[in-house]
Amino acid sequence: MSAANHGLPIARDLGVMRGDRMRGTTARVSLFLFALLFGLPLVRGDDPAPGRSRDPATPPDLHIGPATPPGGAGPAAWVGPIHAAFDPDRALEHVAFVDRFHREPGNPGFEAVLDRVIRTLRAAGFSEEGERTLEIVETRECEGWSPVRARLTHLGEEGKGEDEVLLAFDADDDRHRTMLPTGARGGVVEGRVVFSTEAVEPGTILVTGEPMTMAAARAHRRGALAVLGIRLESYHQDPAGGDRHLDAIVYSRVRGSTPLPVGRISMRVHDRLRALATDGPVRVRWEAEVARSPRKLRTVIATITGAIEPDRVVAIAGHVQEPGAVDNASGVGGLLEAAVTVSALIEAGTLPRPARSVAFIWGNEMEQSRVYLDHLGREGSTRTALAAISADMIGASRAATGAWPLLERDPDPGAIELLPPDAHTPWGAARVRRDSIRPNGLSLVARLALRDVARAVGGWETREHPYEGGSDHDIFLREGTPAILFWCFTDFAYHTSLDRLSHVDPVVMRRLATAIVATAWSLAHPGPEDLPRYREALALDRELRLGAARGAEREELAAMWEEWFAGAADWLERECRPPTSAAEPDDR
Repeated sequence: MSAANHGLPIARDLGVMRGDRMRGTTARVSLFLFALLFGLPLVRGDDPAPGRSRDPATPPDLHIGPATPPGGAGPAAWVGPIHAAFDPDRALEHVAFVDRFHREPGNPGFEAVLDRVIRTLRAAGFSEEGERTLEIVETRECEGWSPVRARLTHLGEEGKGEDEVLLAFDADDDRHRTMLPTGARGGVVEGRVVFSTEAVEPGTILVTGEPMTMAAARAHRRGALAVLGIRLESYHQDPAGGDRHLDAIVYSRVRGSTPLPVGRISMRVHDRLRALATDGPVRVRWEAEVARSPRKLRTVIATITGAIEPDRVVAIAGHVQEPGAVDNASGVGGLLEAAVTVSALIEAGTLPRPARSVAFIWGNEMEQSRVYLDHLGREGSTRTALAAISADMIGASRAATGAWPLLERDPDPGAIELLPPDAHTPWGAARVRRDSIRPNGLSLVARLALRDVARAVGGWETREHPYEGGSDHDIFLREGTPAILFWCFTDFAYHTSLDRLSHVDPVVMRRLATAIVATAWSLAHPGPEDLPRYREALALDRELRLGAARGAEREELAAMWEEWFAGAADWLERECRPPTSAAEPDDR
């Protein structure tokens, strides 16, 4: 997940990372409201056979959001075969491979993951030609930055104690690999530790909670040798009530022009340094080694070409870079297994080749979507994106991380003014302008997909919230394409060294991947019974939103929702009618 500025007419204050923009009172209030409204436990374990309940007493629909009608149309037509064929163990094997690497654009880990994606897709029947195409698009030169090793050592006074290694990593898959911010420089320095910029003197090493790039510039001017950052957000709290979060080392980036060696340490190490400082000056050695392997940035695109309207495409993006298992090895592995699954189902005749095209995308977050849209718009191409889905953080274990499976809707009036049952996550609200809202029915179809998965597996608790931004869906929205995000939050290990394989739940990954593909297939291959169900779902949503707005005496908001629902109805009527062809009639 990233906080890159996506260029929509949506203003916000952005930090270096997604988590950097939520802090202080706002974050704590959001966290409290989210927990208050969404405080239900999640049953974990293997999924039962589709359509069979694990426990007959378990309610099948635990989605917090507008009511939806039952029925076999829309996503419900695809959930059963996709969920049954999706192999969670194989998906978890992909995630385990991806999690071995600290992945940054063009570095060896990033390239190893893309190579695995390409090999797996080729084995599943994707190739340079035919109905299932595989494309590797090369674009800009990237530096291929990689962390090699780092070590922070407390230097014992001569004759009074031995040196103490406080924190270290020596391999790509070590748990402390986020000690080096992306873009950091290598080097070895020794100096006395200080804990504020004002205390910096020539030859000291600053430990600070300030933003890293700014702190490094200020400390450099005062003669510091290095800067070590500490930082935890309000949601970086162990949901089990323990202190696991004290060992978290936050993943971050710095500009290449940062003048000093910089690093990240955990709060536990910070507390140790503070304790040592009570007995006098503390001297430490900071050692860091990085590598750079410049090469062209690659984006991998696997497309199942539509049988009737091949130039209309539903795009699904799962980004590779970042060193986390949930974020986003689960998106890479879940999306890869989803692509393999639908390819096999089409080949077996269990799933129809869609009327419109479906594209699966892997690469550098945000940039991969820009690359894909540019690729669509290249000279001679007539393809356009009908809708887009970001598959980001789709495998978080509720028990291990505290994260809920979520749907983030694209911008609607709920993103402008919040009323129950909507609640923002601790990630926080984006400031959305009214003229940036483009009504459509994508979020409605995705909501149905979540509920249809819940009904198929006998009960699953999911949530939705208004648009917040911060992943690949932003790029598509900027171009006017309806786009949503499936993800899991609040994950206390988000963007930290604690986001590793033990936090991934293959059951959650299977369910969210099923919901993602069922949403895509509903748009790519609409059936004759879909529209009646969508109309009924839209009516239920409208009743809820208008009732809430008018109950709060917010007539302007009610008018905005009325406009939204009229536009969404038009979009559904236009986009969700089955494409017809004399050569190939609808085979659903």
